[in-house]
Amino acid sequence: MPKKEIENLKAPEIKSFQEKEFAGFLQYINRSSRFYKEHFKANSIRVDKIRKLEDLIHIPPTRKEDLQRRSADFICVKRSKIIDYLTTSGTSGDPVAFALTENDLKRLACNEYLGFRCADCTKNEIFQLMTTIDRRFMAGMAYFLGSRRLKAAMIRVGNGIPELQWDTINRFSPTALIAVPSFLITIIDYAEKNGIDHHSSSINKAVCIGDSLRKADFTFNTLGRKIHDRWPEMHLYSTYASTEMAASFTECRYGVGGHHHPEMLIAEFLDDNDNPVPRGEAGELTITTLGVEGMPLLRFKTGDICQGHYEPCKCGRNTMRVGPVIGRKNQMIKYKGTTLYPPALYDILENIEGVRNYIVELYTNTIGTDEILIRIGSEDHSENFEKAIKDHFRAKLRVAPSVSFESVDYINKLQYPSMSRKPVKLIDRR
Repeated sequence: MPKKEIENLKAPEIKSFQEKEFAGFLQYINRSSRFYKEHFKANSIRVDKIRKLEDLIHIPPTRKEDLQRRSADFICVKRSKIIDYLTTSGTSGDPVAFALTENDLKRLACNEYLGFRCADCTKNEIFQLMTTIDRRFMAGMAYFLGSRRLKAAMIRVGNGIPELQWDTINRFSPTALIAVPSFLITIIDYAEKNGIDHHSSSINKAVCIGDSLRKADFTFNTLGRKIHDRWPEMHLYSTYASTEMAASFTECRYGVGGHHHPEMLIAEFLDDNDNPVPRGEAGELTITTLGVEGMPLLRFKTGDICQGHYEPCKCGRNTMRVGPVIGRKNQMIKYKGTTLYPPALYDILENIEGVRNYIVELYTNTIGTDEILIRIGSEDHSENFEKAIKDHFRAKLRVAPSVSFESVDYINKLQYPSMSRKPVKLIDRR
């Protein structure tokens, strides 16, 4: 891996570095990946003719369906070199199996080390890991390996159990939490109900995974604002990652998008026709993994609609930054003439007093169009509350979905099924 100073190089130098790495990457997958050998042959692609990043456009992208159908054909190493197996979360279809080598784990550690440095973490940090490190989950292991690379301490508590989380904070005085943001609300609620002064705790930052904290303009969304307002002493750092990219984008202290690590990924933003969108416009994030040995991916379309930001950051890094995920392409909703993504619904629901928890359910109606049902956990099941909820949606989105009231405990069970590694907010039955 190159030194971290690559983030401070000028854009042409970063591009030159990536093109050199990319040339070796193409030769490797053409030699070692059954899928890409066939992919190149079927599309009459000569890898020796692909030299510049601009030449990527000549290669058809890899899609989630390719991984789901032929995951074994992406493996580039002998079984004896594989030392870790894991799967994607399965939130957008059947989970995909991934195989990692020793070098892949070292790369994973390097990525998270760079991410922690973006989040102003040092070797003096004591991390409290509030995500699972088991259940075939990459992220928990990545954080643990990155912490070791940083030479910092980590307490592996796992997810859930607010009482245990606070016992750990009181016992070990960690300085940084690694958590799903919505769980931070649960932690705050528990503290306030049990006479714990979280404002005077040892915690000064949280590295957040999963839920988005910001809007496209980088201001806090409702969830981010709630956490910040109730625990202002804790600085929030957003991250964006996926198993497929085996890497992450992490915010710095200025909170203006997740920083790209050029030694880990080549990143593109593509339109529906697989062409690059104009610079700075939103498109589907498409990644090429550099340095991956076990299951490297070329032009993999993540399904996430994001915007790239290219001006230098005040932190001194010159790398591109990825803005908050606007939505997943396959979760786009056409509802009564309005195009929506689930995060827009979440932001409204997080802002309605009396909504304790919720599930957004999508289905196709009898005439073949999208329908939305919001299943809300609340103590108030009145018609007046239902009307108030729908008025909120009409005010923000011009349309109001159907609403059904459930018990808070029932919605909580839907949000945390036994096999899930992170909270479920969307059930897509279309």
